Amino acid sequence: MDIFTRIAYSYSSYANYLWNEITNPSWHNYFYWLIGVSVIAWTLEILIPWRAKQSIIRKDFYLDFFYMFFNFFLFSLIAYNAVSDLFVDLFKGFLGQFGIQNLVAIQLEHLPFWSKLLLMFVVRDFIQWNVHRLLHYSPTLWEFHKVHHSVEQMGFAAHLRYHFMENIFYRAVEYIPLAMLGFGLTDFFIVHIFALAIGHLNHSNIYLPLGPLKYIFNSPQMHIWHHAEHLPKGLSGVNYGISLSLWDYLFKTNYMPHNGRDEKLGFEKVEQYPSTFFSQMIEPFKSLKKK
Repeated sequence: MDIFTRIAYSYSSYANYLWNEITNPSWHNYFYWLIGVSVIAWTLEILIPWRAKQSIIRKDFYLDFFYMFFNFFLFSLIAYNAVSDLFVDLFKGFLGQFGIQNLVAIQLEHLPFWSKLLLMFVVRDFIQWNVHRLLHYSPTLWEFHKVHHSVEQMGFAAHLRYHFMENIFYRAVEYIPLAMLGFGLTDFFIVHIFALAIGHLNHSNIYLPLGPLKYIFNSPQMHIWHHAEHLPKGLSGVNYGISLSLWDYLFKTNYMPHNGRDEKLGFEKVEQYPSTFFSQMIEPFKSLKKK
């Protein structure tokens, strides 16, 4: 199968998959899990808001709602699925030249199902924590990550407001270590939905006291500081944890001087940042070209 046929096949396959997701609700359906988790998080925001004066339909609510479905589904249909399938094929072909037919380096079949899920969750989250730090430390990657930090009022849908390039950064770095551990699609589905729920809650307008668990799991009260405009001088970011706060406490990147409920969010001159989807997609490329 040549490259163009492969890309065309990937597009059509994913389009069929997406249509099946929408038209056939089931317990293994990403589309309706996204809707369900979002409804639960939004209901909590309505019933027990942390910032009581924040509107239920907050600033950029509809923009972030579109980002949710774009980054979770449409981006794969437009570009990522075909390109990633092609990359995997080329990578496997490259390994094949060295006689490597299977990336799996550690066999996990003998482990209990729950321990495989826990291992995948922890490994994946640690990878994402490192990528997240890199998005802040690298001036080039920061231009793309700015899209996520352009949120000025926090709410559940802000979780998935990010530039499509972040999908590429995260997935590219995740692919090899997770493939070497031989995780299956069922494992990934469960871990992905669990991480989705935590991410939604961490961005929600709710107060979530965790007690001693705050040293393990991220929370809205910790993550609000990651989005704060004003941080101690010399820091490019804090609280990089996606689902787990554990890494921030271990590597001393945690920062919570107080609960941060009314902290101004964003970055310097965030009010001048483009405010529409397409302008935000273009802005990082424009900024890098100027540099």
